[in-house]
Amino acid sequence: MSFGARSPASPRSGRRADIVHQTIATASARAIKASRRIHSIVVRARTLSPCRRATAFAALLALHGCVAPPPAPPAALATYTAASWRDLPGYDRDRPIEAVPAFLVGCAALARKPDYASTWKPACDAARLGTIADDSQARRWLEAHFSPYRVAFPDGRDRGLVTGYYEPVIAGSRSKTAAHAVPILAPPDDLLTVDLGALYPELADRRVRGRLDGRRVVPYWSRGEIEAGRTPVAGKALAYVADPVDAFFLQIQGSGRIALADGTVLRVGYADQNGHPYTPVARVLIERGEMSREDASMQAIRAWTKAHPDRVAELLATNASYVFFRELPRAAPGSPEAAIDGPTGALGVPLLPRRTIAVDPRAIPLGAPVWLATTEPGPGRALERLVVAQDTGGAIRGAVRADFFWGNGDEAAERAGRMQEQGHLWLIWPKGVPLPAQ
Repeated sequence: MSFGARSPASPRSGRRADIVHQTIATASARAIKASRRIHSIVVRARTLSPCRRATAFAALLALHGCVAPPPAPPAALATYTAASWRDLPGYDRDRPIEAVPAFLVGCAALARKPDYASTWKPACDAARLGTIADDSQARRWLEAHFSPYRVAFPDGRDRGLVTGYYEPVIAGSRSKTAAHAVPILAPPDDLLTVDLGALYPELADRRVRGRLDGRRVVPYWSRGEIEAGRTPVAGKALAYVADPVDAFFLQIQGSGRIALADGTVLRVGYADQNGHPYTPVARVLIERGEMSREDASMQAIRAWTKAHPDRVAELLATNASYVFFRELPRAAPGSPEAAIDGPTGALGVPLLPRRTIAVDPRAIPLGAPVWLATTEPGPGRALERLVVAQDTGGAIRGAVRADFFWGNGDEAAERAGRMQEQGHLWLIWPKGVPLPAQ
């Protein structure tokens, strides 16, 4: 998800049209990948009806006396229209063999799902056991096991926002030094996670974050309060970096690499989030008249912070959301995961640069191949290729919505930070398998 893409990370992390990634406008903070299922206690209470609010939080806030009505059936999020392979822009020009490794590592995660045998096993077995040595063989494999479907919103619109994200690489230290004093924190011991679905089935997949204040559960500390020292973080720093803006964008992306002085690299990924909603700092600057919407980008935000160093802390604190990290283990040498060497996405597998995307899994199931047709930022060259849906993000909402993973390093950051394109998606779905539930 780009400079705003992952609201508090979720394995990272919908950014809507007319905004600059999640840094401008979104309801909750993916970094990557934490997700739209995480809510502030206060915010969530406002979004439930009075009766459901009492039902949902009786155990938390000592409310009682209402019986919640059964929830209404969810509305359709997407429509799928059968297409031919020749309908896919750039189908004959792409190099689909480049996406096969991403699909194969995803098969290991899909194998743990109850529908694996009926949905994914034939295509996974064919890719793993067969011979796919070039693009022609990759196309034959696709056409033998999948069918393409054009994805659209329920109202028939088939064009949506495509943004980009990347894996930051930041110089840092395992210990605090004069040069590296900004901590990258693991979850603090007083952070509570309440799974509301375990108590109330109508709130399945909904969680709140909080802390104990005596016998009450209250919202967890905000970003400003955490950085002011209100949180017990002794022993929780995984590493330290020099620039608070680098740490801030690491939280937005939800994962990254910290390059240590001895030449080793520490990889960190999303672990938890404080439950506060995400406020895009670019939107704050636009509303204050300090940045135009047309100029808004990750690069513009960084330029503003360099020009106003005395106001950086106040600006960052306007985003109350705060992401905590965990150290990621190294993949086994020689394994497919080690060969890809990317950050871990929401599917639980490493992301292959330029061949994986984050999606709204309510419309496009994780693990599914997808045909993406959009343009690159800047010169506007066509970006038409086979990708695999392996990640999510708090800002990635809706049927035709994707976040393109560019990789790591400065070039990836540059492209991701500027990517605000329109595009089309085709779900590449196993033959003979019912389409995703609508």
